[in-house]
Formats: sequence, C-alpha cells, structure tokens
Amino acid sequence: MANHKSAVKRNLQNQQQRLRNRTVKTRIKNVVKKIALLTPASGTEIAATDLNAAKSVIDKAAKKGVIHHRTAARKISRLTKRATRLTAA
Repeated sequence: MANHKSAVKRNLQNQQQRLRNRTVKTRIKNVVKKIALLTPASGTEIAATDLNAAKSVIDKAAKKGVIHHRTAARKISRLTKRATRLTAA
C-alpha cells in the first residue's frame, strides 16, 4: 500500500483512469463486434454508418490515449477492409 500522501493520491487517480479506460475499451469492442456481425444482406448504408461510428469511437479512444494511435489505425484499416468485402459481395 502507498505510504506517502502523493502515492495515495496517485493510486486514486490510477483507479479512476482505469475505470474510464475500461468503458472506452468496452465501447470499442462493441462497435467492432457490430461490424463483425454484419451480413451481406444488411445493406451498404447500414455498413457505412456502422463503419463511420466505429471509426469515430476508435479515433476518440486514440486521442484520449486509451489506445495507441497505430493500434487505432490498424483497427480502422481492418474494419474498413471487412466492410468493403461485405458490400462488394
């Protein structure tokens, strides 16, 4: 356990940040899953709107520092690839 006043404060800050980061990461997982569950019958408009929403969520997470910017770029790239495969089929 923390012995100094500053260490106690830092511990509380870390706990708060952990909870914030966890909600953002869960939101990322949910939007990725939503795109993964799309079928070719879903329609191109639905895929496009879901993809834009996912890009927004992932970019915001990278901006906040929850995930690395290159991780965000990789996730967006893979989602875009998957969405275009669905719409082309």
